[in-house]
Amino acid sequence: MEILTSDFFQRALVGGILIGVTAPLIGLFLVLRRLSMIGDTLSHVTIAGVAFGFLIGVYPIAAGLVFAVIASFGIEKLRKAYKSYAELSIAIIMSGGVALASLFFTLGRGYNADVMSYLFGSIYTLDRTDLMVVGVVTAIVILVVALFHKEFFLLSFEEDAAAVTGLPVKILNMLLTIMTALVISTAIKIVGALLVSALLTIPVAISLLLAKSFRASIILSVIISEIAVIAGLVIAGIWNLAPGATIVLLLIGLLVVIMLGKKGVRA
Repeated sequence: MEILTSDFFQRALVGGILIGVTAPLIGLFLVLRRLSMIGDTLSHVTIAGVAFGFLIGVYPIAAGLVFAVIASFGIEKLRKAYKSYAELSIAIIMSGGVALASLFFTLGRGYNADVMSYLFGSIYTLDRTDLMVVGVVTAIVILVVALFHKEFFLLSFEEDAAAVTGLPVKILNMLLTIMTALVISTAIKIVGALLVSALLTIPVAISLLLAKSFRASIILSVIISEIAVIAGLVIAGIWNLAPGATIVLLLIGLLVVIMLGKKGVRA
């Protein structure tokens, strides 16, 4: 139990709580727009950026963030070019991210172990700089969602109708994609690139089963995310488990319980 009062665990808890807010906030709009897989895409690109950061000796998360933002612009360009096949943009950018990551892994064999920690998460190694970056991104995401949640809502359900009403659809699309890139690039050290998409989507999936309104979905998805993050970190800390995996498995377990409960109610 001593681990729960240690400095590194307290930093991990703060970082997890912050990401527990931003991930479902952005994830809700991604799910509504049927772009759930964008999380996997940008996480792969972010890993390429992290590897490049280690290669040239710069702050890895900053390099990953730059790569993710550039990729978000690419996704939007390709999504517009293939309007009827929007998922192509995700597949193309993901392929590029995997290719770049593989290339940088080959060029920098000496730091591959460090990069691997970003694949599976290393929340216990968060330092003050990491927390500062996560805090800034959290503040930005909360501010943007608070200012434009109505616009994002309309955009998520009917993009053409949003354009007809005079909304700046291109700008809003880009803003949402950039916010996604920011969240993913800061979350990979907490839950890992291979699991970050789960934190974006599973709390939202649970909230959509329970909530009866859009506002309720937002609030409930954040609450569910925070419960899983805090409980997952405590369980992982006490029993020496992988934190990111524990958080995601708790979310999946909760989703299964809710689905079975709703099925039982209908029966």
